[in-house]
Amino acid sequence: MKKFIILFLIIPLLLSAQEFKKTATAGFTFLHIPATARTAGLGEASIALSDQNSSAVFNNPAGLGFMQSSHSLSISYAPWFADIKNYATSYAYNTGFGVIGVGLFMLDYGEMPRTVIASGQKVYNVVGSFNANAMSIGLSYSRMLTDRFSFGVQLKYVQEKIDIYKADNILFDGGVLYYTGLSSLRIAATIQNFGVNSKFINDEFKMPAVLRLGAAAEVLGDFDSEYRVTLSAEAVNPNDGDERVNVGTEIGWKNIIVLRGGYKFFYDEESYSFGVGINTPVPIPLMLDFAFADYGRLGNITRFTLQLGI
Repeated sequence: MKKFIILFLIIPLLLSAQEFKKTATAGFTFLHIPATARTAGLGEASIALSDQNSSAVFNNPAGLGFMQSSHSLSISYAPWFADIKNYATSYAYNTGFGVIGVGLFMLDYGEMPRTVIASGQKVYNVVGSFNANAMSIGLSYSRMLTDRFSFGVQLKYVQEKIDIYKADNILFDGGVLYYTGLSSLRIAATIQNFGVNSKFINDEFKMPAVLRLGAAAEVLGDFDSEYRVTLSAEAVNPNDGDERVNVGTEIGWKNIIVLRGGYKFFYDEESYSFGVGINTPVPIPLMLDFAFADYGRLGNITRFTLQLGI
């Protein structure tokens, strides 16, 4: 326990050591995009939730340790800006010595025309096409050390590619999740995208590391009650931007219908979000989630997630 506390005290100092303006100083920024509809609907205030099952690989790998089912699978899709397609999928298996999970997150920028300058003219000729994409694939491990405390780690390979050029790296995520014993209050901390610098062609750039501290609690009922209200909050300290705060709430009825809402503070464009989840009463637990997020002048994003467990 002491080692985890020391780790999360030291890392914030490393991330905030720069004196210069740090906005837009990192690459692989697609890693900041929320992967699931539940996270997006809650304003990304989700690292302290202990019932995310396999989706926890995208937020806090320590959440995998509290998974009750033997198998969990999630599939998400969102039409991103500028006709970009966003996919995410995760799978987790509950073994006798912990929970092992894998997660894949991908942006498909689509096909674009390849052009060359026409000889002796100020025009361009189309001579074919090329593709661009970004992806992250990770392997996670989480275990409950007590019935209240869980830790999780993740190694992931990240890559961005345009035509024949690419940049890639190996990154580390780590997290803890702890039930305080004060009613249902739990607290959590994560460090995401921690790694050495990478390079695209001849340009070196740093990783989009981010520290998150969060808390969540049921202020009305619990998961066995007819009605449940959960509040969550999260402080975000990225190494390529200013500090931010996310808050979210869930209102559930018999764990069949869940309404969600969230708000992000100190962002340039992002603000409110909302969503709904439907847990179908079938032998195999199946949850359908939808989220709507406002990105100001950029527009709106809708996200869909299907999650099932055995």
